[in-house]
Amino acid sequence: MVKNRHDIRRLDFSAPAGIPPAIEVMRLSRLWSKVGPSLLAGPQRPTFHHLITLDRGTLRHTVDFAEHLLTPKAFLWVRPGQVQQWSDLAGTEGTLILFEPDFLDHDPHGPVRYEADQRLTASAEHLADVFADPGPLPLETRQAVLRHLLTALVLQLSATAGASAPPPGDTFVRFRDAVERGFARTHRLEDYAQALGYSARTLSRAAQAAAGVNGKDFIDQRIILEAKRLLAHSDHTAAQIAARLGFTSATNFSKYFHIRTGVTPITFRAGQAPGTQ
Repeated sequence: MVKNRHDIRRLDFSAPAGIPPAIEVMRLSRLWSKVGPSLLAGPQRPTFHHLITLDRGTLRHTVDFAEHLLTPKAFLWVRPGQVQQWSDLAGTEGTLILFEPDFLDHDPHGPVRYEADQRLTASAEHLADVFADPGPLPLETRQAVLRHLLTALVLQLSATAGASAPPPGDTFVRFRDAVERGFARTHRLEDYAQALGYSARTLSRAAQAAAGVNGKDFIDQRIILEAKRLLAHSDHTAAQIAARLGFTSATNFSKYFHIRTGVTPITFRAGQAPGTQ
């Protein structure tokens, strides 16, 4: 196995004292000067949302092995648990909105990149202005105002991503959340069905309608994503990764990975080494 990889750095939300908890809005130049290029370039797994929009320049941002090009008048949304890597922020400027998962009332799942127009840009600017200068508002009122402004921005972004697409049903949302909590413990659709009180067929239908794959494939996709993250960003051996993902042996894990990706874990890891992409 290739050594000297950077482990995925977990990022927890920590708002400075004196500002509303659960949300922070800053300029990208402040992030660049505060954190520095070396930490930003490494793989990060935040426990909170990142919503990014640019005023000038371009930004190449990698989210779970997909590189996204962000330009002005567009938004990039990194959600809790996704693994991100920043590119060089020199020459760019924009707004970064950070917020915890329970700050909004609804479930904001969706794509990473969003095309935007002047109204969305203005909404983000208004949110940033209120955060920076709330006037005489008490902290609790300021928190409520920021929540409403962010909700309005998120609703508009969601509409641009697919106004005709129906929201995922409650059955799929419960299944998706259960898989997120339990994919390292069980890989069986039947176990999730029993725990949630549905039939396996019902969960498969819900996954097919919302995600385009059946229930077992949905579970497998989540396991493979985590395996790729660990292979690309850690020095863990195949046996260690197998144990973390609930496999009984490295051999079983390797067969599972090869069947679903077409390559072995070692081949995938070698392809993620610097200079091979």
